[in-house]
Amino acid sequence: MPSSQIADNPEELWAAVDSYLDKLLLSPDPLLQQALDASNAAGLPAISVSPLQGKLLQIMAQAQSARRILEIGALGGYSTIHLARALPTGGRLITLELEPRHAEVALANIARAGLSHAVTLRLGPALDYLLQLQAERRASFNFEPFDMVFLDADKPGYPHYLAAFLPLCRPGTLILADNVIREGKVIDASSSDPNVQGVREFLQMLADDPRLSSAAVQSVGSKGYDGFSISRVLSL
Repeated sequence: MPSSQIADNPEELWAAVDSYLDKLLLSPDPLLQQALDASNAAGLPAISVSPLQGKLLQIMAQAQSARRILEIGALGGYSTIHLARALPTGGRLITLELEPRHAEVALANIARAGLSHAVTLRLGPALDYLLQLQAERRASFNFEPFDMVFLDADKPGYPHYLAAFLPLCRPGTLILADNVIREGKVIDASSSDPNVQGVREFLQMLADDPRLSSAAVQSVGSKGYDGFSISRVLSL
């Protein structure tokens, strides 16, 4: 259908463009589709990254030559699979998930994709585990910092997660945070939505921290109107 025929419905146009780009740029991937199908069958919320966004994560991890990746928010493991596929031999990904049912589905999807050897899933509050990792880093000269962090969890927690995982990074670490535009609501300082306020505080922390160089990108597509931030650690 010509885009002019659906221009009056922006969301329909965004989805149509996503479909076009999916078919043009992405090869059929039964394992990824099975991961989505299993998540849907288990009743998980349909909030995984889109196929194009997942491939973007994979390409960015590869460009970063990431050997150690931290993901906060596994959900059904769809983004986890993309990130883990970017790892070189011997690389490791740690993904943190609070919900037992989500973790169960994610582990099954990761195993089906043949990536269990590269992925460790930690079940429980992310902050608890991040503080544990901080203690490990202080106690050991052999602690390997993360080369890349993907944050896609509860938005009120974003500021706390940033403060907790930043000491686990290194100069050059890449930090991506999803869903920071909130359909444009991020500009509303008076919003009573804790998700909006959590993202606003997180973005302000990025802006105020001289150790970080940050940008943010708005996005539209099959997932609607949102966007992500991207930061590079300059120093610790």
